[in-house]
Parts: sequence; structure tokens; C-alpha cells
Amino acid sequence: MHRHFGSPLVSRRDIVRAGSIGLFGMSLPRLLEAQTTARETAARIPTGKAKACILLFMWGGPGHQDTWDLKPDAPAEIRGEFQPIETTVPGIQICEHFPRLARQTDRLAIIRSMTHTDVNHLTATHYLLTGQPPPLGDDLRGDWPHIGSVLSRLGRGRGPLPPFVSMRPKLENTVPRFVEQSHGQFAGWLGATWDPLTIDANPALPDYRVGDFVPQPGLNEQRLARRQSLLRSVEGRLDRLDQSGSLGSMSRHYSRAFDLLSSAVGRSAFNLAEESDAMRDRYGRNPHGQSVLQARRLVERGVPLVTVFWPNDGIKNVSVYWDTHRKEFMDHRTRLMPPADQAFSTLLDDLSDRGMLDETLIVWTGEFGRTPKVGQRNSDAGAGRDGRDHWPNCFTSVMAGGGVRGGQVYGSSDRYAAYPDSNAVHPVNLVSTIYHQLGVPGDLELRDHLNRPFVICPGQPIQELVE
Repeated sequence: MHRHFGSPLVSRRDIVRAGSIGLFGMSLPRLLEAQTTARETAARIPTGKAKACILLFMWGGPGHQDTWDLKPDAPAEIRGEFQPIETTVPGIQICEHFPRLARQTDRLAIIRSMTHTDVNHLTATHYLLTGQPPPLGDDLRGDWPHIGSVLSRLGRGRGPLPPFVSMRPKLENTVPRFVEQSHGQFAGWLGATWDPLTIDANPALPDYRVGDFVPQPGLNEQRLARRQSLLRSVEGRLDRLDQSGSLGSMSRHYSRAFDLLSSAVGRSAFNLAEESDAMRDRYGRNPHGQSVLQARRLVERGVPLVTVFWPNDGIKNVSVYWDTHRKEFMDHRTRLMPPADQAFSTLLDDLSDRGMLDETLIVWTGEFGRTPKVGQRNSDAGAGRDGRDHWPNCFTSVMAGGGVRGGQVYGSSDRYAAYPDSNAVHPVNLVSTIYHQLGVPGDLELRDHLNRPFVICPGQPIQELVE
């Protein structure tokens, strides 16, 4: 029998009709709706081995044969320019430009047989963030929900922080279509209540701040206290209007907004200046490194899922994100692999030092890989003589922490890194493994706005990867 749970009981329009939403001048309460509506659900579904997940998403599609799955015996146009190096686990080799991660492979499960069929960045992303193929059309509200949105709907998280946060720094060369149009980033048919807090600010900048967690100008402590007093009177009126208590519950999101703005957690969660200079240096003084550090601070304070999207720090119209149609080897060697290596390896050590690695699942992936041959064409974009085109038929994802058995390679690609040779893994199985580790039942049903039930991720976890 499938487990199923209904949709939210109240809309924001109900609050407007009750006359309360204009009192506070903040957008934060909308972000807090997702934490209390389903408390009874959270009580019925215990957490799994992992209490939180940090999803490191390499927008653009890393070249698997140039990072995790090198083919040194293949012809030159296949193997490329890089050499494999030995790691701490005998028999496992990865790229020479991941030297720090090579010392951490005893913690890593490297899946070299990921596969799907979508060559488009915007829709392929949906596979990896939801486990499901993308729906037809451009409406993101028709998407399946992101893993973080499902956790939000299930009432996960503790304290005043939002249960689902996405870090996606917008830099000077950001390509809007990646940031704004990639599918699977949000709650989709679950509804906007369960969307993430999306942070587009660059955490590597000195003036980094998250605006939704800062009162509007002029909203000092005295005015905040007066509005809090007004809130208490509104709550009583809402309870009288709504005998079921759903509107009163909604108004208490505003109470929690006040709690967040006045609490130590609210003041410090996004203040990276509280970290030592040495720690910030360890993660890397760049947008990705500081985003990963921000993710650690959030899960440490009870946020169940943080997605860290790779920022576009490339050269406009030449190479963006990990989308290396040109300059595959130069970009991997210089601007891509070094900060990825530094941030991921530091996160593993940092979580371990804090006693958090066993309960924090880390997933490193892109939406697909790159073509077996340098210069090979497989999409409308094609590839230059020094680049690789999109290739979803075979690529690599990596898992660590949160009950994952490290020190192993699961699956294999063929001699050209073109197709899985053993143990093909589809995105639905990867996402099912994530849900399994987070304690989300495989038969869980959730309902959309039309009250239609859907099994949220109808795949099988990869049992060989988990404890």
C-alpha cells in the first residue's frame, strides 16, 4: 500500500482575506510555510541514516573521462590530455587534477555507469534533481518536485531556518537560461509553498548577505516589537475565523519569521564572517567554495537539504559552467577542477571533524557527461577541436557520507567511456538511493493540486552503496 499525504490546507490568498499579510513588510514568512504544515507527516516518517543532504550540482555536465573515469589505454581522441593517479584505495584511479579527492576515495562511492537519454541542459537537470523524466513544455510548475521540496512537504528540518535552500550565485557572466529555466529546481506540482529559499548572492563577496533574512530599512527592534504585538492580536482573530486552525497556523509562520530575525540562528546562519579566515581559505575564496561552506553552516543548523549549483565563472560565449564545448582541458585544469577538488575534499574533512559526516549525505553530479571523442558532435551545440559535446549515455556521479559505503566504484563504462558496461544506473535509482538514506519510503505518494496521487520516486535504491 502506498503512503500518501494531501496538499496544503490554506493558500496565501486566505491570509490576505484575513487582513494580516500587509502588516509585516517581509517576504520571509512565505519561506517558512513549508516547515509546519505537515508536522503530523514528519512524525509518521522517521529520518534515515542521513539527517541532511548537500547536493553539489555541476551545472553544464563535467567530462567524466577527464575527471572520475579516465581511459588511459584508449586512442588519443578518446583519452584526452589528462593522466590518472592512484588514490588511497588500491585499484581506484581518478584524474591528476583531483589530488585532494584522491586522498579521500576511502569515503567516496564513485558511480561510473550513470545513464539517461536527454542531451538538453535545461531538461536533463530534471532527471538528476527529481529522478523523473521532465514533463513536456516549459512550465516549471509542471515539474516533478526537487528532493528538497519533498523533504519540506514531509515536515523535515528543525529550528527557524527554511528546510530547503539553493545556492546558485549569479556572477557577471551568468547565463540566465541555466539559472532561470533549468527544470527540477523547485517544488513543481507540489506547489510554491515548498520551493527553496534561493540565494543568488555571491558568498565570496565582502558584502554578501541574504536579503530575505534582513528586515526592511527602518524596521528597527522597536518597530519589530510593535508588529509582533499586532501579530498576536491577528492570530486570535484568525483562530476565530477558521475553526480548523489552519489560518491560525499560517499566521504563526509570521511569529517564526520574527523568531528567526531575532534569534542567534537567524543572525548567524548566513554570516560567513563568523568563520575563521583559515576555514574560509580551506574551502576556497571563490563563489563555489564559499557556497559549499555556506551549505555546511546551514545543515549544521538543521536545514535538511542544500543544493549548491556551480556558478558560471567562465568566459562569456566561450565556455560556461562545466559546459566545455571548447577548451575542455584548459578549463578543467584551471577554473573547474581545482576549486571543485578543494571544496569537496574540505567539506568531507570538515564534516568529519564536526562528527557530522555519518549523518550528512553528499552527492556530486552534473546533468550528463561529455562525448567520448574530442570534437565529436552530439547536439545542436556541437564541439570545437579542443572540446567535448553533451553526452547523457554514460557519466559519473559520486556519493559520500550519510551511510554510504566509501572506497568503491559502482558500475563501469566501456573502453571508450561511451556506454555503461556493467550495472547501469538511471537517475531514478540514484534519487531513490538518496531518499532511502534520508528515510523517505520508496512507496510514498504525494498529491498535486488536483489531488492526484503520485509515487514520488518509483525506483530501487542501489543497495551495494549503502550501509
